[in-house]
Formats: sequence, C-alpha cells, structure tokens
Amino acid sequence: MKRGRVVVVFLDGVGVGDDDRATNPLAAASTPELDALLDGRRLVAGALPWRGARASALGLDATLGVDGLPQSGTGQATILTGVNAAERFGRHFGPYTPTALRPLVERDSFLARSARAGRSVAFANAYPANLIALASRGGRLPLPLRAAIVIAALGARVLTRHEPELIAGDAVASEITHGGWREGLGRGDIPDISAEQAGRNLAAIANAHELTLFAHYATDGAGHLQDLNAGVDAWQRVDAFIGALVASLADDALLLVVSDHGNLEDVRAQHTRNPALCIVAGAGHAELSTRLTSLTDVAPAVLEPIGVAVD
Repeated sequence: MKRGRVVVVFLDGVGVGDDDRATNPLAAASTPELDALLDGRRLVAGALPWRGARASALGLDATLGVDGLPQSGTGQATILTGVNAAERFGRHFGPYTPTALRPLVERDSFLARSARAGRSVAFANAYPANLIALASRGGRLPLPLRAAIVIAALGARVLTRHEPELIAGDAVASEITHGGWREGLGRGDIPDISAEQAGRNLAAIANAHELTLFAHYATDGAGHLQDLNAGVDAWQRVDAFIGALVASLADDALLLVVSDHGNLEDVRAQHTRNPALCIVAGAGHAELSTRLTSLTDVAPAVLEPIGVAVD
C-alpha cells in the first residue's frame, strides 16, 4: 500500500443501536453530511456493516470477551495499543486509564509508535497550558489528563496545543466548538466558531501530518444525560464537523472515526454492550474495513497505511 496519511477522530460512547427514532439519537438526528458520505445508509443495527463508494461503516466488538459493561479507560487503551486492555486488567474499567495500564498506553500507543518510526504526528486537541504545567510537577495527574488518549499524547510528546493554538485555528477543542473554553473557563478571547470551521481546522492540521488524532468526549456526556434532544444535538454537531473535515482533507488521507463503547445510541440506558461505531473513509476504505472486527484491530489499521510495522 502506498504510504499516505491517517486522521483518527475518536468519539466517546457511540454504539450501533436499534433503528428507533424514539430511543436512538443517531436514528432521530438530521445528518445530511453523514448521509451524503454513506449514501443515505443509517448508522443503526441491521444496516451495518456497509461499504459504499466513499466510505464504509460498521460496528466493532467492544466487549472484548470480558464480562460487564465496556468502559472508556480500557476501551480507549485497547484502541490506542491493539492490546485487549480489559482482558489484561481483568475487567472493564473507566472512565480513566487504570494506573497499571498507563505505561502500556504511554509506550505502545499508535501515537508513540509512529513518532518513534519517524512519522510526523499531531494530537489536535487543545488543553489549558496550566494543566500541563501541573502535570510536569509530578505526582497525580489532574483528572482531565488521566484519559487514555491524553496519556498517549503525553507519552508521545504531542500534547503541545494550548490557548494560542486554539485562537489561531491550529488546534481543536474537544467539544468541537468553543463554548466550554469561552463560558466554562472564562476565555472570551478565544473566538466562537462553528462545527464546520472546527472540521476545516482539523483538516488543515491533518493535511500537514502523517498521523493526526482528535478526541471528542461530549457524545458520551450526552449519552449519560439519557435525553433524546441532547443526544440529537450532540450527533448533529458531529455530523457538521465530519462533513467539513471530509470535504477539506487531502486526497491521500484515510479517515477513521471510531468509538470505545456504546452509550449515545440508547437513551434508555447509559453504557451498553452494543458494537462501537466505526466509519472508514478515503482510499482503500472498503478493504481496510474488512479487517476491522474489534477494538483491538484499530491500532494496526492506523499504523499500516503510514508504513509503521505492526507487531
């Protein structure tokens, strides 16, 4: 395979659920961008797996052969490393990474492995600089830095985007838009942007690197509210973001949209045992999608197109 570039969009807590507009925000939402990308195919059970002209969509096993409900800490660690983290730890664990698994995530994430192989790697999320300063002092990490994806970015030394980069459009807020920064953190100097502009900003970062990772957590937060309207709003924001991202990506870019466990797709529950959503778009998407069945398959799928050896 010719070496290209890969951009990974991680969406926390999005599974493949029932085709029921009363309980599943993914079925109820208006998603013109995803509809166009997937030729109108809905992201619901019974409609997937599916492979079209521009993209493929499927569900990934998030249970990993372990009893209990899948959780973010072990699910994200599995996505990042290709190791069955729930099995290694002995159970599903979350929301943060178990302390025992942090060295694995720091050392063997696809971010760290790609950086060691000499690839240009970007973590697109912006984090407040004062949090990073706290982390550098040693001791326990602040809570926002205990997520597996952030630990991987720290381990690969790519958690480098903060307030100046967000203002300049060279970073993306985890919420996609900037309300959390402007209102929650009182940063009125950070411009208010649309989900579409955030997608274009991510594309610009991805087009300058061989591997780019962006993580969005608000989908899981909306799922925990068990509110259909909140879930629909969250999914429609993702739709606008993904649409602008796809439209602005370089021709040689492969996009993987992947989640760690179910939640948003069923307002009657919180975490579910449903398959985790995965969308693959770009050159070679159909063939690559045939090799994706579980969260353990994501890391190899990220590394292979950029020519990094898969152990």
